[in-house]
Amino acid sequence: MKNLVDQIKAQYVQFEENAEAQVTKNNKAAGTRARKAALELSKLMKEFRKASVEAAK
Repeated sequence: MKNLVDQIKAQYVQFEENAEAQVTKNNKAAGTRARKAALELSKLMKEFRKASVEAAK
C-alpha cells in the first residue's frame, strides 16, 4: 500500500507540472502529458480504493 501511495504522489507531481506548463505557457504537449497523467492517476486511485477497502476488513 505504501508503494501505491508513493506512485500516486509521483503521478500527481507529474500532472501538476504539466498542467501548470499548459496553463501558463500555453504548451499543448504539456496538456497532453497532463491528461495522460490524470488518466493514470485515476487508475491508481481505483487501485488504492480496492487496497484500502481490503485492508479495512
